[in-house]
Amino acid sequence: MPTAAEIEAEEEKIWRRIGAGEVGSHDFTGMINAQTDYNLMVMRRDMDAKSRQRRLNVLRQHLLTGENKLVLDAVARFINDNRLIVGNDSPDYRELCTRFIRAEIEGLERTLERDQGNFAGAPKDPIIKPAVASVRERAAPGERIMELFAVYERENPNQITPDTLKQARRDIGTFVELVGSNYPVHRIDKKAIREWKALLMKYPVKATETKAFRGMNIAQIVKHNEEVGKPVLTPRTVNRYLSSLGAFCNWLVSHGYLDQNPTEGMSLAKEKKKSTLPFTIEQMNTLFKSPLFTGCQSADEWRNIAKAGTALIRDHRFWVPLIMLYSGARPAEIAQLSIADVREQSGHWIMHITEEGEGNKSVKTKGSMRVVPVHAELVKLGFLEYHAGMKKAGQTRLFPLAERNSRGQMIADFSREFGRYLIRIGMKNGRGLSLYSFRHGATDALRRAGYLDEQFGFILGHAKASTTGIYGILPQGMLEQRVELVNAIAYPGLDLSHLMLR
Repeated sequence: MPTAAEIEAEEEKIWRRIGAGEVGSHDFTGMINAQTDYNLMVMRRDMDAKSRQRRLNVLRQHLLTGENKLVLDAVARFINDNRLIVGNDSPDYRELCTRFIRAEIEGLERTLERDQGNFAGAPKDPIIKPAVASVRERAAPGERIMELFAVYERENPNQITPDTLKQARRDIGTFVELVGSNYPVHRIDKKAIREWKALLMKYPVKATETKAFRGMNIAQIVKHNEEVGKPVLTPRTVNRYLSSLGAFCNWLVSHGYLDQNPTEGMSLAKEKKKSTLPFTIEQMNTLFKSPLFTGCQSADEWRNIAKAGTALIRDHRFWVPLIMLYSGARPAEIAQLSIADVREQSGHWIMHITEEGEGNKSVKTKGSMRVVPVHAELVKLGFLEYHAGMKKAGQTRLFPLAERNSRGQMIADFSREFGRYLIRIGMKNGRGLSLYSFRHGATDALRRAGYLDEQFGFILGHAKASTTGIYGILPQGMLEQRVELVNAIAYPGLDLSHLMLR
């Protein structure tokens, strides 16, 4: 606003112009209107100042009494804009309202000071701090974390599977949620990893698939889970997240973006007790006489599969556990087999586990591609007849009903439901048994047969990549050795006679 002296000086200029005949009636009318507008402006200014003073007085009173109705709308917008998890009856909410009142009191006091021409006023309440933070460093063009991950993904230096790369992208995405999409890669340090790991240890399982956490970032999810109470990630899964970022950081070091890998030494201690146990003979006898293998009420819903009936299941749900039992192969490797992958070679039937050929096939590592002979017990159980039937029906896949989930993981849904099935039939209570128990059981069976781990690791897919694995061309002697090795898998006391062809 102009001062009174400035207004008076302008008025004197106008009157001199009128006296000199320089101002006509139109200009004179304009001057009168301007004076009127100014007077109205002063009135509005005075009314506004009085309104602010009244609000300030009320807020000061509310601060003493605990009333917060004047700031409720502002607090609600703040909570919504920042996706805060604050209950309206919680101490945090009341404290937030109090801080809003204190902040507005400070703001109103500064405006009233400025009305009097004092622009040097400073906040007196300690919750109000001046904006003195430095500008946050932004990543250079093309050097944001996920931009460089896309390059790493294309190069794939460790030759990991597409599924594992997708998993790594999701894992690293949670780190980006914490530090921000414009965080420079050269700023990734121990502190950032430490803070991320602390959140992961409280991060709920399947958070992105849970409606209660929709639209939240990792920090907000962890905070909200204090109320929701969902189970959190195991140390092993936290280490997987760290491993995903660690492999990417190794690539960043190799390409000069980082001097050292900040994830080194950050992993959690491994659990001494194995999380997955093999089935005992008694458990397997119970399992293979249960409705999934002998007949259930309905093959469509798992709750009915656990009930005895006349409906026989003979798709991948029947065969994958049995093939795992007598080969040690992974469930996804078996489920993706094509008709051509099971064939006779040099007088022996084999399963060629490979990513080659038709279909969207993948293996865990290049070394997982291998030739596994068909166990004699699988032949007795009718596996070759099943294969012949699928081939005659014109199928290209051995298990056409086996599907990938939304993440691209083969029969992941079946693996999950199989664990629940074990609970329904009373075989499982907590962790320990799962579909992978068959793979552990086959490993122990080979050890019982007198083989050392290094003598059979290649059968389980624990080997470096080789041309043999890719193309499945085995010399006769090598194939004979594999046949002998696989047929050494035995389970004394296991009775599957009721499942064999008659």
